[in-house]
Amino acid sequence: MNSNRLYFIDAVRAFAILMMLQGHFIDTLIDPIHRDPSDPIYNLWSYFRGITAPTFFTIAGLVFTYLLLRANAKGNDQPRIKKGIIRGLLLIIIGYSLRVNLVSWFEGVFSPYFLVIDVLQCIGLSLIILVCLHVLFKHHSYIFSIVLFGLGFLCFVTEPLYRNLVIDNMPLAIANYMTRVNGSVFTILPWFGYAASGAFLSTVFFRHAHRNRFKQFTIVTFFVAGYLLVYYSTWFLLKLYSFTHIELLKLSADYNYLFTRLGNVLILFGVFYSFERFLKQSIIARIGEKTLSIYVIHFIILFGSFTGVGLKKFFNQALSPTEAIIGAILFMIGVCLISFHYAKTNHFVYNLIRKMVEKFKN
Repeated sequence: MNSNRLYFIDAVRAFAILMMLQGHFIDTLIDPIHRDPSDPIYNLWSYFRGITAPTFFTIAGLVFTYLLLRANAKGNDQPRIKKGIIRGLLLIIIGYSLRVNLVSWFEGVFSPYFLVIDVLQCIGLSLIILVCLHVLFKHHSYIFSIVLFGLGFLCFVTEPLYRNLVIDNMPLAIANYMTRVNGSVFTILPWFGYAASGAFLSTVFFRHAHRNRFKQFTIVTFFVAGYLLVYYSTWFLLKLYSFTHIELLKLSADYNYLFTRLGNVLILFGVFYSFERFLKQSIIARIGEKTLSIYVIHFIILFGSFTGVGLKKFFNQALSPTEAIIGAILFMIGVCLISFHYAKTNHFVYNLIRKMVEKFKN
């Protein structure tokens, strides 16, 4: 892979962030009476909404690990390692801060809701784990690839073991990374599995992207592998169970959403990689460069971070389908415009946090 930016990744990231914006808006504000599982339109919306988080985690692992590999190939990965750890910690800090209600805090009310884990904390912790794995295996490229592939597989196949995990004898701040019983939206397992899978893909890109017809071969592989994961991963797990009689494989096959979602992500990669030449310098690519800024802005507007005053406070579960659709379109446009005007890149948010930390030190 050359040093140029992967425009198809920016496009995939843009698609995912837009799906997240409309998904959060509609899911939060639409009247529950309109949630009809028998409605094909609702099912289609729900299905595409479910692709969003796996896409973000996979992209995060792919891009971040590729940058580590490239820095290591140049003989100096220490700055990238340091930057990766700092970025991971910043994502965790931002994730927690978005749950803060300063008005309540000033009134002396501290809700454990602040400790709920969401996507940013999990991605941040995933980046830190990937840094540690890189340090351990950076001199053993193929072992690194095998470890990443194995971790991704294990995170997914062992999901029945921690699906309903309850942790009582551990501080809430730590337990929330492993269990959802306290309200966490995401937990490090199984979601690190997607980051590990993306990191595995980065090792393949880094090792083979210079070869002739790599792009064509990769596009075909994305589609084929994605199709197999979506339609045959359950069959494969059941076959493994019949050979090994490991009950965990059968349990995983009975509720196989992790492998199928990874298949969806790979197909999405294939689609956008096929049209990459049309995406360079496009508005889609620009949106993909600002995903963190967009995420932060949308959280403040919709959920009322810091003040407790957001759209949810006024329109929670109150909109009709027509109102929700029109509102979601306006919401996406508005958030993107704010991001373009005030936050030129994701670095805007990182730099803002760094300035706050520096002021606190002084």
